[in-house]
Amino acid sequence: MEEPAERLIPVEETADIPEEILRTEIITGARSPLTGEPLTAAEYAQLQEALANPVEPNRVSDDIRYLVFLLQLRRAVRPILPFIR
Repeated sequence: MEEPAERLIPVEETADIPEEILRTEIITGARSPLTGEPLTAAEYAQLQEALANPVEPNRVSDDIRYLVFLLQLRRAVRPILPFIR
């Protein structure tokens, strides 16, 4: 029960854009990763540069760093000396 070729309806091809062309497309609009507001390409590049190179790295005070070291040391010694609370 084959139908004649004249009766078959051709399937229309969808207008898919090839991946190679999509990869070369220049993106001119973007959204801020911090607030989600629309940015131009120049503003987005400026924001990415500012986020990549922070002005002052986060710094922990020496006292807190020493306390964390003591807590880690205490945790390491506790299995050996169980009477330490």
